[in-house]
Amino acid sequence: MNFGVTPSGEQVERHVLTNGRMRASILSYGAILQSLEVSGVDVVLGYTALGDYLTRSRYFGAVVGRYGNRIAGGRFTLDDVPYELPVNNGPNSLHGGPGGFSNRVWRVAGVSDSAVTLAYVSADGEEGYPGTLTVSLTYTLTEDALRLDYRATTDAPTVLNLTNHSYFNLAGDGDILKHVVRIDAGRYLPVDSTKIPTGELAPVAGTAFDFTTPYEVGARIDDPLLGGGYDHCYVLNGGIEVLEPVSGRVMEVSTTEPGVQFYSGNMLDGIATAYGTHAGLCLETQHFPDSPNQAHFPSTVLRPGEEFTSTTSYRFP
Repeated sequence: MNFGVTPSGEQVERHVLTNGRMRASILSYGAILQSLEVSGVDVVLGYTALGDYLTRSRYFGAVVGRYGNRIAGGRFTLDDVPYELPVNNGPNSLHGGPGGFSNRVWRVAGVSDSAVTLAYVSADGEEGYPGTLTVSLTYTLTEDALRLDYRATTDAPTVLNLTNHSYFNLAGDGDILKHVVRIDAGRYLPVDSTKIPTGELAPVAGTAFDFTTPYEVGARIDDPLLGGGYDHCYVLNGGIEVLEPVSGRVMEVSTTEPGVQFYSGNMLDGIATAYGTHAGLCLETQHFPDSPNQAHFPSTVLRPGEEFTSTTSYRFP
């Protein structure tokens, strides 16, 4: 169905996947997961009008790229060639820049009762990135999960880090401070004052970052080490589990990616976004921030002849 028209005249489509117990609404603008209803409760923050996504969004439900998360100084070098990116987060480039994938209308490449595939071609030089990148994302609703399958190819060497930026609230409303989270990760990435990794892979043991056993999000959120709340990348050993204790609703996250950015909605203010502080939490499965500038991090380089693939699943048992 038609969800609206962008200021440039592009039509935005909305597609709904259902299986009886679950219902997912997908927009072609930003490849956004607009809503995800589980047993009648919408567990994803989103808007009902396109205009809000254009003017009030904090990447709600969107796919971010070409490079999700931050690149220090908006600069990197690939094969001895330096590249300059738009700076849109203090001194750094965030989520592909102001014209990143979250602000583009994707082409609907395929639709069925249980899946929708969206595609986008990012031109060489778009937002400063080299190579023409062809990317697709398939949302598939299974019996008890929503699965995201990404694919991408390029005609020249480039860097790539794709993730979905949904904010989850398993209660459907209120804040997420009582949500109980377990992250199978023994290490995390400490950051500087602008949220760029220092390069260290630090142990979580004995710190407020330790979710190897289940912990309430809000129990240690004021710890000075966090710098205002959780917004850090974890080095994954396995999956992630979130429990909303009142409803008993559980979400299990599995991914092929090496990390997850756990964000506790610290910058939501209830004015610019219509959602208040800690109204949702993000679990952005991805490669590490600033990897193009940190040689010891897993590589995010994609070359011609290679295919990038990635899968993340949100399961509700």
